[in-house]
Amino acid sequence: MARVDYFHDPNAPKANSIAVAVSAFVQDESGRLLMIRRTDNDFYSIPGGQLELGETLTEATIRELDEETGIIVDIVELVGIYSNPNHIVAYSDGEVRQEFSICFRANPVGGTLRTSSESKEVCWVTREEVGSLNIHPSIRLRIEHGFSNRDSPYYT
Repeated sequence: MARVDYFHDPNAPKANSIAVAVSAFVQDESGRLLMIRRTDNDFYSIPGGQLELGETLTEATIRELDEETGIIVDIVELVGIYSNPNHIVAYSDGEVRQEFSICFRANPVGGTLRTSSESKEVCWVTREEVGSLNIHPSIRLRIEHGFSNRDSPYYT
């Protein structure tokens, strides 16, 4: 399913749903960041996805990381809570979702990089390489907060 992200766009469609999403800021032993290239919009992103019924937030994050990247992680702390009503995601099935995402810091503990139906590329990138990638501004904010090692989680 295709998606279009609108960010502070007065022409964005009106949201008709909201869902809990999770993502993770994961660095390897060299400090490189785990990223995917999404199949639905071709943007690079930190991995993540939607909370499913019966899961905790951390279980959903661990599952999504494994599904999208092949990497197994331990969740270590909260990076931030992102709930910008000016970030709208329109899906090809008619759903128009307002952003609501919880981003965790996680450490890789196993697995092997692999792609999935949601990730056409999975890679470890340096902080410098992040600047040259096509990344949505809302994800860049999470990455910035992850690299900055804030004293307290970000929230809106």
